[in-house]
Amino acid sequence: MTPDEPGLHGDAHGPRDEHDEATHGAQPLTDVDPADLLRAVDDLAATLREYVGTAVGVRAEFGAREADEDPRVLALETRVATLNAALYDLLHERLGLHSDLTGLTWDGHADDDEQGATAPGEVEAFHLGFAVGPVTGTSDLSMDSVLGILDEGGTEIARRLIDNGFDVPEWGAARGAPVLFEDDEDGS
Repeated sequence: MTPDEPGLHGDAHGPRDEHDEATHGAQPLTDVDPADLLRAVDDLAATLREYVGTAVGVRAEFGAREADEDPRVLALETRVATLNAALYDLLHERLGLHSDLTGLTWDGHADDDEQGATAPGEVEAFHLGFAVGPVTGTSDLSMDSVLGILDEGGTEIARRLIDNGFDVPEWGAARGAPVLFEDDEDGS
């Protein structure tokens, strides 16, 4: 499906999103007090230290599999994720940045482009998968209706990507396997 097909641009768009011109505009942002940003980093660092201490202690008591599933470890992982999200939100609200602070990259194993950016004109395939079971109880919906629901969701996702400046030359929904585009079929 291409973004130009009916439905993608045919209905009225709501507000683009919650971005204001001061933080997300083209002008430099001056006189920023970083105190709350640094407090968020300190909170995250303290929780990471607590996580390491707890993980070491739990691992001294249990094997690796049990330690991975220990409620104390899981609770701290949730706190770290929550603090990461809070830091992201704060950087976004205060500076207009869309920071990627939680990705993982090992030395020598980064993408071909060291900056992680795709060259103009290049496209990358992204996939979003769902494992869906049949409707429980009485319903007029069958498993075949799932594809229609995913198609509606795909339209909204493509619209949001385009509204945020991305080029979406094609997208699709499929049942059973990821949608293959021309470049995917020959392995490139």
